[in-house]
Amino acid sequence: MDRRVIKRGVEALAEADRDVARAVKKVGLPEPRLRPAGFETMFAAILSQQISTEAARAIRGRVVALMDDMSPRSLLQVDPDLLRDAGMSYRKIEYARGLAEAIVAGELDFDGMKQQSDAEVIEAITALRGFGVWSAEIYLMFSLRRRDVFPAGDLALHSSLGKLKGVGEKLTEKQARQLVEHWAPWRSVGSLFLWHYYRGVPT
Repeated sequence: MDRRVIKRGVEALAEADRDVARAVKKVGLPEPRLRPAGFETMFAAILSQQISTEAARAIRGRVVALMDDMSPRSLLQVDPDLLRDAGMSYRKIEYARGLAEAIVAGELDFDGMKQQSDAEVIEAITALRGFGVWSAEIYLMFSLRRRDVFPAGDLALHSSLGKLKGVGEKLTEKQARQLVEHWAPWRSVGSLFLWHYYRGVPT
């Protein structure tokens, strides 16, 4: 989603939801978040699980130095012990090799995903170890640029949505989805706006 699409989406959301309309005046429009489709993005997602952005970046630099290029086959050629020495946990090595093996075997088809429905993409990604629904939804939004995805398992979205709607108690995923049903077909833009609102709303 580029700036033009985001602007159009937020305008549509503001028309449909007075809370969004008020919030936009306070924090403005969110910036685009674009990631390339394919192995590199999904590999980066594994590296960043449960650690800081800075730590993930450092580990990625050491791992990439061990590879001939950023490809599944190149990763599979690296000795797992060297990946461990570079800072990857045993579990992340397992996940990364599983991802690479699925791609090499043709079980995960990134080009084919472009023609698949959101549900089919989620099913394909969550079949891999280490990838849940949230990871699949983020891939749909930022790599495949689908416009109507709401990753309801995201805690920052829950907090931001609760603040936007003046809901005191912690939201469930079902409640969060219900609160944004009328945002369709712009729920990806709505999610992007909520992350922006979470960081930028005055306290």
